Amino acid sequence: MNRLISICTLILFFQVTFISLALSENMRAISFLPKNHPLTSQANIWVKTINSRLNGKVKIDYVGGAEVIPRYQQAEAVRNGVVDIIFNVASTYQAIIPEASAFTLSKLTPSEERESGFYNYMVKKHVEKLNSRYIGRWQMGNFYFWTKKEVTSVGGLKGLKLRTGSLFNRTMKAVNVVPVKIKGSETYTALERGVVDGFAYPVIGPRKKGWLKKVKFIIDAPLFGASNATILMNYDKWKKLSKATQDKVISITQAFEPKMVKHFTNGEVNELKEILSNKIVIKARFSEDQRQKFIKIAYDVEWNHLATKIPNAIPELKRLTGN
Repeated sequence: MNRLISICTLILFFQVTFISLALSENMRAISFLPKNHPLTSQANIWVKTINSRLNGKVKIDYVGGAEVIPRYQQAEAVRNGVVDIIFNVASTYQAIIPEASAFTLSKLTPSEERESGFYNYMVKKHVEKLNSRYIGRWQMGNFYFWTKKEVTSVGGLKGLKLRTGSLFNRTMKAVNVVPVKIKGSETYTALERGVVDGFAYPVIGPRKKGWLKKVKFIIDAPLFGASNATILMNYDKWKKLSKATQDKVISITQAFEPKMVKHFTNGEVNELKEILSNKIVIKARFSEDQRQKFIKIAYDVEWNHLATKIPNAIPELKRLTGN
């Protein structure tokens, strides 16, 4: 009798285990930055929160960064289901979804974008054009120009060679800066050897990378604070989730975003205070007219470029993003 009970218990255990595994959706996630980068700190928090709150119904394995799949191949990877989730930036797939350029130009917080209709607009575009479900944002923060020499006017930028990313090419050209595309891992050497005169980057990260040893100034004219860092899930994988699980993922993300914004806002303030008070770099100040001119050029050049791609969508996008 005892042996029979033991066998029945064992069978029941395996049945429960099998059902549990069958009901669980295992997912692989990657980011374009290293998993341990300061800017991916909140992506890690999001993954941990989803795994914890969904009690095994979704299990996300955040496997790494561009060493797994290169940055500019990640959008196609999530489209085709090679990976299930990416933490990337919209500038890497704007050729596929031109409307995604508006993420950067938004004047709203992620929570406000959900209320304005911009969030739902982007959900639809990502499904239609990238076979992916836009879930939410994973990073926020202003971008700055960091330079070796002091610049006090827009005209003073002329001829500088700055390390760029997809986000800044048009802005740099519009103010007569020479954009130079260099891998993050090669930026320190490029600064050291004079290949570039500075770089465009958020406040969080450059000091840890050592880049601030090779520049002297941060230009006090922040740009594109809304960021364009998106969490995307393969749409076929998304459809496998129950409606209740889908709703839970969205509600968790909706609650996560304000905390994420606060994390990066406070982090930027504290980091800027640290590097300025210790004179690691010095703030280069434009006059208010020059500062506003610089910011206006940056936003105008992006809106104008977007208008060449999707002219009929611009009025709606401006309205949805608070512009």
